[in-house]
Amino acid sequence: MEELIRSNDPVLIATVEALLAGADIVHFVADRHMSVLEGSIGIFARRVLVDSDEADRARRLLVDAGLGDELRPATA
Repeated sequence: MEELIRSNDPVLIATVEALLAGADIVHFVADRHMSVLEGSIGIFARRVLVDSDEADRARRLLVDAGLGDELRPATA
């Protein structure tokens, strides 16, 4: 799995999820339920992960959607 986005912004996470789902790219949002531990104050960032085989396609999709500045650095 490769991390694409790390953010506290629920709108950004939802937008990325919708784009990935629309492109049939399987993804996982890690740390989604950390708010239970943090008291719902949003200090823990959520992470959007995709399979390494789909990472390049997912990155292109997000860049084309204008979200390139939100991407985490690609892993080798």
